[in-house]
Amino acid sequence: MEDENNSSIPQTPEHDQHSPSPDPPHDPVEENPESKPSFDESGILRAMEVVERDSLAIAESYASLFSSLRFALSEVTSSSVDHMHCFSDATGRLQESALDAASRGNRFINSCLRLNQEMKGIETLAMHLKVLRQNVDALDSAVNKLVRLPNPALSQHNGASKG
Repeated sequence: MEDENNSSIPQTPEHDQHSPSPDPPHDPVEENPESKPSFDESGILRAMEVVERDSLAIAESYASLFSSLRFALSEVTSSSVDHMHCFSDATGRLQESALDAASRGNRFINSCLRLNQEMKGIETLAMHLKVLRQNVDALDSAVNKLVRLPNPALSQHNGASKG
């Protein structure tokens, strides 16, 4: 039984390393008539046509896929470019606003510093005005005292003109 099984297996140096004389190579196609290839040209042509159609369908599918990917990438790139332009415009406007605000802030600070300097001058002016006010008050008091003094000449003159 082993001999029958061994006879169906082609003898090659890989299968039978202990045999002293190599057998001539066996063609498996000759031993198995069912697996004999047929050289039917029309069958081969039909198979090639099927392979060619399938290849064309695959190529069209890849072309469609790459076209879709190219379109999607173009859309994404276009959107990204639009977003970058929008971002650039927004940052430009923000920069202009920040510079304008800084300029106005500097003008306000400079105005406050000038006002502060002027206020220092007003303090000395206020001190002078205080002294002047005291002098005016003293003058007013002196004038009031002089006006209230009874002057006999004035009292007679006032009495004569009333009558």
